[in-house]
Amino acid sequence: MTRQEGGVSSSVTGAIRLADLSRAEFTKIRTLPATWIALAVTLAANTLLGLLAATDTVRVATSDGQVAVAQLGTVMLAPVYAFLAVPVLTTGREYGGQLRISLLATPDRSRFLLAKLLTSAGTAIVAAPLVLLPGLLVRHAAGGLPAEVTAYLLLGLVGGGFAVLARSAVTPLAVLLALPVLVSPMLAGLLPGLVRLLPHEATLSFLGTSTGPALSRTAGFWVLLAWAAGFVGAAWVATVRRDS
Repeated sequence: MTRQEGGVSSSVTGAIRLADLSRAEFTKIRTLPATWIALAVTLAANTLLGLLAATDTVRVATSDGQVAVAQLGTVMLAPVYAFLAVPVLTTGREYGGQLRISLLATPDRSRFLLAKLLTSAGTAIVAAPLVLLPGLLVRHAAGGLPAEVTAYLLLGLVGGGFAVLARSAVTPLAVLLALPVLVSPMLAGLLPGLVRLLPHEATLSFLGTSTGPALSRTAGFWVLLAWAAGFVGAAWVATVRRDS
C-alpha cells in the first residue's frame, strides 16, 4: 500500500507516516506479555498499599519509631518501578536484534524515536490512572491523581531514554531501582543536596511525600522534568548518531 506525497508515492521515497509508526509501536506494547504483567503488578501493589495506608494496620519500624505506611513516600512510590517495565522493556528489547530491522524499515530515525516516545507517553497517560486510581480511592485521596500520573509519565520517559542509551532493558531497571534502595540511604547524610536531585527523590518532593532531604513541590517537578528531558535528548542523539 502506498501513499501519494506531492505526486510521488511513499513506497518510492521511503517515507512512513508518524501515525503508522506509532500504530506499530502500540502493537508492540500491547502484544508484549510483560506489559500486562507489569500493569497487573502495579495495580495490585498500588491497591494493597492503598488499603494498608487507609486502615493503618501495618506500621514500619524506623529510627523515629513506628511509622505508618502512608508516611513512607518511598514505599508508596515503589509500584512505579513495576510500571517502568512497560517503557523500558518495549524500548530495550529492540536491542536484542530487532533494532536493525526497525531502522532499515524506518530510515528517518528522528521520526522512529518520536513514534516510540509518543506511544510510550500515550500509554503511560492512559494506563497510569487505571493502575493508580483504585489505591488512591481506597486512601480517599483521588485528588492526587494528576500529580501521580505526571510522576509516572516523567519517570517512564527517564526509563525509556535510559534503555536506549544502555541498549538494554535490564540496566535501566536495575539502576533506577538501586538509586532509592541503596544510593539514597547511603548518601543522604553525607550529600543531602545531591540526593534530593536524584530522580526518585525529586519525584517524592514533587508529590510532597519525601521524608528525607527535600525540594519544594515545584522544584521537584522541574528537576524531574529535567531528568526526563535529559534522557530523552540523549536517547535522541544516540538513535540518530550511534545506532546502526
